[in-house]
This record gives sequence, structure tokens and C-alpha cells, in this order.
Amino acid sequence: MRFIFPLLSLIGFSLAASRTSAPSGALVVSKSPTSGQYSSVQDAVDALSTTSTTAQAIFIEAGTYTEQVYIPARKAALTIYGYTTDTSSHSSNVVTITYNLSQASVSTDDLTATVRAWSSNFKMYNINVVNSYGSGSQAVAISASATGQGYYGCQFKGFQDTVMSQTGYQVFGKCLIQGATDFIFGQHAATWFDQCDIRVLTASLGYITASGRASSSDISYYVISNSTVAAAASNTVPAGAYYLGRPWGAYARVVFQETSLSAVINSAGWSIWDTGDERTSNVLFGEYDNTGAGASGTRASFATKLSAPVGVATILGSGYASEAFVDTAYLS
Repeated sequence: MRFIFPLLSLIGFSLAASRTSAPSGALVVSKSPTSGQYSSVQDAVDALSTTSTTAQAIFIEAGTYTEQVYIPARKAALTIYGYTTDTSSHSSNVVTITYNLSQASVSTDDLTATVRAWSSNFKMYNINVVNSYGSGSQAVAISASATGQGYYGCQFKGFQDTVMSQTGYQVFGKCLIQGATDFIFGQHAATWFDQCDIRVLTASLGYITASGRASSSDISYYVISNSTVAAAASNTVPAGAYYLGRPWGAYARVVFQETSLSAVINSAGWSIWDTGDERTSNVLFGEYDNTGAGASGTRASFATKLSAPVGVATILGSGYASEAFVDTAYLS
């Protein structure tokens, strides 16, 4: 069954005090579906037209949905909302999509993802996305694999390769991102992370970012701005166990700025990829005006101390505020 909706009134669903009912025209997913509702997120996605140009929306009622969700490319903008009593952050989220799959079982990182988002002009609000596989292999929570995507007030939890920010221009605003190994990674995305809570798991050695930028012409650029880095709740992490990033690609480009770094961050700040395969000669690993115990110490020789912060327009373009996928209410 497919639906084509009248134009949805999606503007204004950013930082309201609560979102406990669906916007007009949205498909509804519920653990106890009634007529016109869906019991799985994938069923609702499959009910939408991929050829219509009319904006689409899905609203998910409270609950845990154990499934893998694939969102294919479409012509229309799509927004997925989670039920919440507080849209302003991720802390009151009550909608979780969870799955358990790693690259030990499938051929690519993308295929492991709990949510595989391949649609441009896509936004997600107040949803927890979890890959529960744990350590031992790559296991993605969100595969953000198209340009023009925004994630707001969401939680992303995994261990290795949690957030795959892969393609084009993307925003993560007021999200929680949790993992241990290369858990913000990708190859071809210019991504702005704003007011995010980055949380690390119990480990003796870990890496937050792994930029796969392979050439100087690639747009890939991760900026983590006005955020926090600390141990995840109920996790004991030794001081200095984690690095801000390491270069998956030889032209890796990552900046942490105006961000609180706890003592979990190593005084060197940044790491080589591997002994004998350092990949550091062309990287930009930058920092500006960070604070906290993890912001001090002698940084690696290939790190850069910036004289000014990177502006959001540098990452998303000068007209970013008018882009449909950008919700400026979640930007600092």
C-alpha cells in the first residue's frame, strides 16, 4: 500500500517543548497498531512513494523496535520523528530502533547498519539508534549515505563504527554518539557536529574519529563544535585511553573546537593509523579553544593548533541556513 500526501506542514517541529502526536499526514508506527498504523518502521518506509515530490513524514510512538531499516533514495523530503516530551535534546528519547549485525556476517559496513539512510533531504528527530553487536567487528548504528541529511536530538550507540557519515553534506545537532573504535567515520561527507555528547566506552585504547578522506579534492571534513567528550554512563575509562582521531585516509580532515574534553583524551590528542602505515603526512587534525583535562598536553607533531574556529558555512556552504535538511534551532 502506497500513500501520496498533501503538502505536510513540517516547519515548526524543531524545538517545541514536546512532540507526542504525529504531524498531519504522517504515517504512524506503533507497538500496538490500530487501523492505518504500522507495527514496524520498515513497513512505514515501504508504504511511502519514492517518486512523489510531496514531502513525507513518519511518526514513531514510544517503544523499542528490533529491526534493520533501509530508507531508499526518493524524490521527496522525508522526516522521521520520535515521540518525546522534550524535543530540545536526546535525554528524554523513548523511541529506540535496535539491531545486532556486524561485518563478520555481511560484506560491507553499510550492510551492518541498524538504519541505512540512503535518501537525500532527510531528517530524523529524537530517535535512539543502536547496534548491539559489541566489540569484535565493525557494526554500524547509522549509515548516513546520502547528501542533505540532518539528525537532531538523536542517540547513536555502538562499539566500532557507530556513525558512518559517508556522503555529501550532513548535520548532527544535540545528539549523543557513543562507541570505542573509529566510531565517527566515513569517506566523502562534510559534516557539522554541534552540541553533541560524545561518550566513550570502557577500553584501554580507543579512537573517536576515523576520517577516510583519500585526496585533497574530496569534500570530507568533520567538525565537532561546542560539544562534550567524556566516559559513557557506568563506564570506567582510564585517563588518556582515547584519541580524538586517526587517519583512515591519507588526507584525513577533522577539527574539535570549543569542546569540553575530559581526561579520557590522551595528551597527544591524535594517533597514527598504524605502525608502518602512519598516513599522517597530509592530514589536518585541528583544535581550537577546547577545554578540560583532555585539552592539555603536548599534541602529536602532525596536529594543528588553529588560530580561529571553523565556521559552519565552511562545512555546509554559505546558504546552509536555507537548506531543507538544516534545522538551525539545533545549532549553536
